[in-house]
Amino acid sequence: MTSAALPFGAVQAVRKSRWTVSERPANERELVLAAQRGQREAFSELVRMHERRAYAVARAIVANHEDAEDAVQDGFLHAYRALERFLPDQAFGAWLHRIVANAALDITRRRKVRDADELPETVASPFRDPAEGSELRSRLAAALDQLPARQRAVIVLHDVEGFKHSEIGKILSIPEGTARSDLHYARTQLRAILGEIRSEL
Repeated sequence: MTSAALPFGAVQAVRKSRWTVSERPANERELVLAAQRGQREAFSELVRMHERRAYAVARAIVANHEDAEDAVQDGFLHAYRALERFLPDQAFGAWLHRIVANAALDITRRRKVRDADELPETVASPFRDPAEGSELRSRLAAALDQLPARQRAVIVLHDVEGFKHSEIGKILSIPEGTARSDLHYARTQLRAILGEIRSEL
């Protein structure tokens, strides 16, 4: 999806607001209300506030950087279109993260269908971010890719991004207890996989 398909270049959020200091809403709730009234700058500000964490949510679920960006773009577009139905007394970030997570899960499902014939042959390690170039990160990426998508999402959201079990449950639309058990399972599986990798060296 190109940025032209997004409202006001949403994911590439406007870095310099056109508001004067006196016009800028004071808090997130006011930004949401302003965006619901059609103020473009307000939605751009919400995007800027939440895009890094939204990317982290997507990246925890999908296999690569490009899919994470697509999920964030899809998520912000959906959020923009659904903004009039959002209740401003809710937490905007939690609502947005659920939308982004669903977009990421949709991308993962579509990719699994498309790549079904290739998956049994190899374990993909498609992390191409510059910060992920080391051998250790490549091994960790390959190990994470062997986990089921939800368990991978839970362990990355909790251990890397610092989300609480309750927050993860809301993001992934699962009970908090399931998030806890998924985290335990994911850590156990990851230790076993990494142990096998070490034994092969």
